[in-house]
Amino acid sequence: MTYNQIKNLEEKEFKRLCGVKPKLFEEMVEVLKEKLLQGRRRGGQTKLSVEDQLLITLEYWREYRTYFHIAQSWGIHESTVCRTVHRVENQLIKSPKFSLPGKKSLSETKAEWSMVIVDVAESPIERPKKTA
Repeated sequence: MTYNQIKNLEEKEFKRLCGVKPKLFEEMVEVLKEKLLQGRRRGGQTKLSVEDQLLITLEYWREYRTYFHIAQSWGIHESTVCRTVHRVENQLIKSPKFSLPGKKSLSETKAEWSMVIVDVAESPIERPKKTA
C-alpha cells in the first residue's frame, strides 16, 4: 500500500495504519527529504519515493514483519527493504527533531518517581536424583 493510496485517510485511520499522525509523518518526510535527496550517489536510483521508504520503515517497526514479508507485499527485494529501513532509521536518529532527551535532562526533572522492586532471584528446584 503506497503513500498515494493512504494519504487521504482520516487522521484516526492514518494513525491506526502507520502508528503516527499525518502531521508527524510529514515532519519525518521533510527531514528525510533533506538528508536522503542531498546525498545522491551514482548507480541506480531508488524506485520508492521518500514517503514510501518511510512507510516501509514504519511498517517494519509497527507490525514486526520480516524483511521478506515486507518485500513481498511491496514487490521489491528483501535486501532493498533492509537497506531502506537502516537508511531511514539512521537519518531519523541523526535528526535533532526526533532525538530523545539525554540522561542529564531526565534526571533533572521535577517529577516524582515511584518504584516497584521485584525479586527475581533464582531458587533451587528439588528434582529427583538420576540413578545410573
